[in-house]
Amino acid sequence: MIFAMGPALLFCPGDRPDRFGKAAERADAVILDLEDAVGPDAKSATREAVAAAIVDPERTIVRVNAIGEGMLEADLDAARSAGVTTIMLAKAESARQLDALDGFAVVALCETAAGVVHAADIAAHPNVVALMWGAEDLVASIGGTSSRDATGAYRAVATHARSHVLLAAAASGKRAIDAIRTDIADVDGCRVEALDAAASGFAAKAAIHPSHVAPIREAFAPTAEEADWAERVLAAAADHPGVLSFEGRMVDEPILRHARSVRARAAAIRTTTDSLPTRQGTATDVPRAPEEES
Repeated sequence: MIFAMGPALLFCPGDRPDRFGKAAERADAVILDLEDAVGPDAKSATREAVAAAIVDPERTIVRVNAIGEGMLEADLDAARSAGVTTIMLAKAESARQLDALDGFAVVALCETAAGVVHAADIAAHPNVVALMWGAEDLVASIGGTSSRDATGAYRAVATHARSHVLLAAAASGKRAIDAIRTDIADVDGCRVEALDAAASGFAAKAAIHPSHVAPIREAFAPTAEEADWAERVLAAAADHPGVLSFEGRMVDEPILRHARSVRARAAAIRTTTDSLPTRQGTATDVPRAPEEES
């Protein structure tokens, strides 16, 4: 199974079923969160809300609690009741943990030191369809206090983890998902990160607020010029096997693979755009992030 939900994945608190549909309307896929967005006392009621939800299983992920929390079976039962077949495992730390998730396509969230170090083994597990990395839990797991410096840029340990998870996923032919940007107001910063994620090879980027969905989708969509170049160079290469000169530039197989990636991203954007339901209502009814709740 290939992960093909991207490129804009929107988290939604699992204890707010009134937001489920709105989140799905805004993004390419919605992640119903049973973990960090839900307080300990609300876990049971949240599972009931997710279990009773009417969702599109092709565009829905349920984030379940970490293996060591003792809630896995109850979380999985809620996902099954909703008809969801793709789950996100919080704080995935070893391939052995994935054995308990047979029957589900798994997005493994590598957000601890152990998870990042073992990312290659995790990615190779047959239940895994994608890896995602997380900066804040990662830094906390090693005793740090912030994943970013005063300029807002990731610290070296975070950029290392990001690259390592991306490479581990690619080495096993799996997709990689870029981490959220926690600064909701910094839409431009989200766009810059998404542009880098798309160019680097990530298949998608997650968000915690609907205002980040549009910049993510725009970043992953090739420009008209890029798409046109890809089609032209691939057409030229079809008649000239091997190395060729195209518009003054030497083109070999790596360049052609870049062009195929551009074509695939353009096709993916068209597919997800066509599959999104018609938006009802106005911008004023956009679901708010947990940080905005009073």
